[in-house]
Amino acid sequence: MWGGASASAQTGPEAAAGWPAYGGDQGGTRFSPARQITPANVAKLVPAWTYSTGALKLHPDAVKRSAFENTPILADGKLFVCSPFNAVSALDPGTGKPIWHYDPQIRTQGMYYPNSFNCRGVAFWHAPRADAPCPERVILNTNDLRVIALDAQTGKPCESFGEHGVVHVVPEQAPARKAGMQITSAPAVANGMIIVGSSIDDNQRVAEVPGTVNAFDAETGALKWHFDVLSGSPGIKAGAANAWGPMSIDEKRGLVFVPTSSPSPDFWGGDRPGDDKYADSVVALRIADGSVAWSFQVTHHDVWDYDVAAQPTLATITYQGQQHDAVLQPTKQGLLFTLDRDTGKPIIPVVERPVPQDGAPGEKLSPTQPFPIAPRPLAASSITPDMAYGLTFWDRGKCRDMIAQAKHEGFYTPPSTQGTIIYPFTGGGTNWGGLAFNPDSDIAYVNTSNAMHLVTLIPAAKIKAAQEDQPHIEISAQAGAPYGMKREVMLSPLHMPCNPPPWGQLHAVDLHSGKVLWDVPLGTTADLAPMSQYVLGTIGSPNVGGPMVTAGGLVFIGAAMDDFLRAFDAHSGEELWKGRLPAGGQATPMSYMWKGRQYVVIAAGGHEKLGTKRGDAVVAYALPPTHEPDAR
Repeated sequence: MWGGASASAQTGPEAAAGWPAYGGDQGGTRFSPARQITPANVAKLVPAWTYSTGALKLHPDAVKRSAFENTPILADGKLFVCSPFNAVSALDPGTGKPIWHYDPQIRTQGMYYPNSFNCRGVAFWHAPRADAPCPERVILNTNDLRVIALDAQTGKPCESFGEHGVVHVVPEQAPARKAGMQITSAPAVANGMIIVGSSIDDNQRVAEVPGTVNAFDAETGALKWHFDVLSGSPGIKAGAANAWGPMSIDEKRGLVFVPTSSPSPDFWGGDRPGDDKYADSVVALRIADGSVAWSFQVTHHDVWDYDVAAQPTLATITYQGQQHDAVLQPTKQGLLFTLDRDTGKPIIPVVERPVPQDGAPGEKLSPTQPFPIAPRPLAASSITPDMAYGLTFWDRGKCRDMIAQAKHEGFYTPPSTQGTIIYPFTGGGTNWGGLAFNPDSDIAYVNTSNAMHLVTLIPAAKIKAAQEDQPHIEISAQAGAPYGMKREVMLSPLHMPCNPPPWGQLHAVDLHSGKVLWDVPLGTTADLAPMSQYVLGTIGSPNVGGPMVTAGGLVFIGAAMDDFLRAFDAHSGEELWKGRLPAGGQATPMSYMWKGRQYVVIAAGGHEKLGTKRGDAVVAYALPPTHEPDAR
């Protein structure tokens, strides 16, 4: 089971206002029952403490290729933090002072990882037997494909787990491709199992490593089962379809909910006819043996990199007067699916709508794609040349020309040699940050990014020349396919998105009805272009990270491309407070009560892909103390 704060350290109402798992709880609701901080007093928040992971000093070069996406957890009376390089620190929750520190010393030089150095979180496991060795454990995944069990009291590896505390996750059938994989999301731990996925490099080849989900015994580290996501599509030529995003657990039902990605390669699927079952899906696996309880696919035969990135959120909702145990799944398309937790069938109906065809030669597209009838899409998906955005006639004209020259027939226009607009781009609507759900009101809070990608298919024979000609643009071979790909964010000459703002938003969705209650811009461009806010106002920015909601009536979120943590009124969407961070806050915040005081904590270390300021700080905010400490 997931552990919470130990009884000796925290009891009563405070124990319930903890944060024992990456997503706040096993189901990823990102809800804190703490209510000390309210809309009436949030403006008084001040920094309470700051902790440095030491990453800037230890990895001055590699930190440029990192993303500090960590959400700490509170368990056993300690706050556990991991740096992008998988160093784990146990902190005093009230002061941020370190209790212990463990560094697995991953290789940062001469080692290839498909994405930024990253550690979104760790997990906590408490052995069911009091006499078990190392009974309270912090479970850590690493960039270099290790699962490590640490003694929660000392930070030392648990000798009884794997080989002296370590299990090596080697890709099945393809150990030579280990360098093209990493593990970035927190493990899911329940019923004596540690369940992990992996992140696999996009767009590289048809014959990719399989996206296997592995489960290990939490006490011994022995492999208990594995699940190949493409096992539902026998005979196709593909790999990947991996689970790189955070998973969720329903321990009572004995289910783990796995978000899966697209099969390889991302932008051409001629060798994988059909819908690619279990890929681009929410898959409910039985924790006991890894068998499939049900699955629901959000993208059929994906050639847009519209994989399921966000953690499936487990919530009990009352939709149209009837209560349901649900799975809420936001997507990169800006859609929100509401599924029955036992069957995977839609609670809010889903319709299959015709989508553009006319794919590249050899492509076999799905004629329809699924759309929930509510809520409405949370991100824009269609554009015309006259909608181009720009600050001047000149840059607006450049954007207008780019849009006019590209292929775009709305949602799900297939990639082409002409160049196709993918809108929303592959980084959003909603990415790995997921959503936050308030069980007291049945309201979900979701952030989205609004930008466009231009994806161009390049004949395989011309890939090398294209890479040499445009070395600073993402061009990948998709080896084994007739086409490679080029992917570019559609920006004006002034480096602003060509689509109209807002470029980032926060939304509130009422799950009683599926109605969107409000949308507000999220973030500014102030830290990218200091004078731009005075010209553009608060128009939102692309964002990475997720929201957190509290019983006190507030939604906290960083994520945007400026260096702030913000608090919004959960009822109205009004921005009530923002705290300046020492670096980019591209992480999901968390909150807890400790010795009578509520803390809001966020990792502030910036993000390679957004280009925000790098750092290595964990920052805690709280209301000022009501009295001076006793001098005695």
